[in-house]
Amino acid sequence: MDPQLPYAHDIFPHIRIVLGMVIGLGVTRLLSGVARIVQHPGQYRLYPVHLAWVASVLLMLVHFWWWEFGLFQIENWTFGKYLFIIFYAVTLFLLCALLFPDSMLDYTSYEDFFYSRRAWFFGLLAATYLLDVIDTLLKGPEHFAHFGVEYLIRTPVFVALCVIAILLRDRRFHIAFVAGALVYQISFILRLFDTIV
Repeated sequence: MDPQLPYAHDIFPHIRIVLGMVIGLGVTRLLSGVARIVQHPGQYRLYPVHLAWVASVLLMLVHFWWWEFGLFQIENWTFGKYLFIIFYAVTLFLLCALLFPDSMLDYTSYEDFFYSRRAWFFGLLAATYLLDVIDTLLKGPEHFAHFGVEYLIRTPVFVALCVIAILLRDRRFHIAFVAGALVYQISFILRLFDTIV
């Protein structure tokens, strides 16, 4: 038996706990924002595209927590790998913070807020797609190969769509983007992540 293996399995639960704290903060941020909308529905005008991205990011957080179980396959942990995983989780938390700010006083509606901060939101969203590639490679070549050619096409397409979303305020594009992203996200999870590989 590899003497490194027990050590890796001792480290993994520690890393999962830290990840869980950061992801938990993100989920709390989103759920608190939704609760605030329920508590004060007339305070700020709602925007369906914003709410759809809230649903998408919430699903992303839940999915992230699920797929990161694959980290148990890493036998040799380094501080760099640990730092990367934490950075990835922090990026997801920042997406949540950009969907529900501490204060809406400078904005007239969620639509106004969403479009004024779209460069930050879609910049971070694009970063998560790129970070996902590194995360997948960390889990080993077999894990990476499991996703096939689709994965290699998906990442640049979504990064390009995020760049377009930064540049365009066109409502039709943003509706189509979030609707397509949600449908694809659900399909991707059901097809490739129903069980942990």
